Amino acid sequence: MAAVLVAPRRFEVRELPIPACGPDEVLIRVDRCGICGTDIHMFNGHYAAERLPIVPGHEFTGTISRMGERAGPFVLGQRVVADINIGCGGCYYCRRNEVLNCARVRQVGISRDGAFAQYVSIPGRLVIPAPDDAAPSMLALTEPVACVVRAARKADVRFGQSVVVLGAGPIGNLHIQMMRLVGAAPIIVVELSPERARLAVQAGADAVVSDPSQVKETVLAMTGGRGADIVIESVGLPQLYAQAFDLIRPGGHVAAFGITGPGDSIPLALLDTVLKENSVKGSVAGMGEDMHDALTLLLHGRFDVAPFVNTIYELAAIQEAFETLKDRPGVLKTQIAI
Repeated sequence: MAAVLVAPRRFEVRELPIPACGPDEVLIRVDRCGICGTDIHMFNGHYAAERLPIVPGHEFTGTISRMGERAGPFVLGQRVVADINIGCGGCYYCRRNEVLNCARVRQVGISRDGAFAQYVSIPGRLVIPAPDDAAPSMLALTEPVACVVRAARKADVRFGQSVVVLGAGPIGNLHIQMMRLVGAAPIIVVELSPERARLAVQAGADAVVSDPSQVKETVLAMTGGRGADIVIESVGLPQLYAQAFDLIRPGGHVAAFGITGPGDSIPLALLDTVLKENSVKGSVAGMGEDMHDALTLLLHGRFDVAPFVNTIYELAAIQEAFETLKDRPGVLKTQIAI
């Protein structure tokens, strides 16, 4: 069984053939897969619409059902997670762990069928063993946590740096927790939802601003009048990206994370960027060592996963799960039990 997104806002749960398992691949029996912001963009027809029909889903865990003779030292029934970014493995970008720039890259659940299905096949080199006694609901968070691990690396966050996180939805909450782990201070969050603002404080935010008119005043007051060292845009709205540049200090950094529409852009003040030595860098998906580090952090309890693991829908109810997401702002993650 698999949930096929056949058109924007319409899933069909179908019987599909079990994916082939090549000599270098592992066939994983999926048992839990989280709904990601990217999946929501796809569901609404705002991202990768040209790839429909497709089986989405990439935040998953499962057990090994079959493996090719060259897939690696795995054991049938072993609990695993997987890096979803399948590059060629040998080009300039793959060698640099910039797999999304590989000319032949495919992403599980985004550009090829994914894990809202009973089975998914993955190259063995991208499969990561996990403890059998670890909760599947926690292990299914490995991929989103890897995304914020990579974002922190790309932004080169140092302890004692001030950070603003724009948006405290699921990934924004994980950014807050990641910033807390690396020692950023203060952590200022902008979030309009009262439920998510409360969860942001619980996650470690030093201040949460819910009144848009108070954002800049609060940031300046908490950073000695300079502005933030780093602003993370985690929503994907052009107006928030514009605000991010307005909130950084001279020499500050904008971490571009939220996915916008394909034609969205904002003006960039080039002279200010040059003279103040401001910077911006994008980051979207955890890969390679990011996945291993994310799994380690989760297994050692470095993230509070409680707000992410308690809302579970069966695969047959996936249409309802997606349609009701907007009605559950206090739920940071909905997972599908396969």
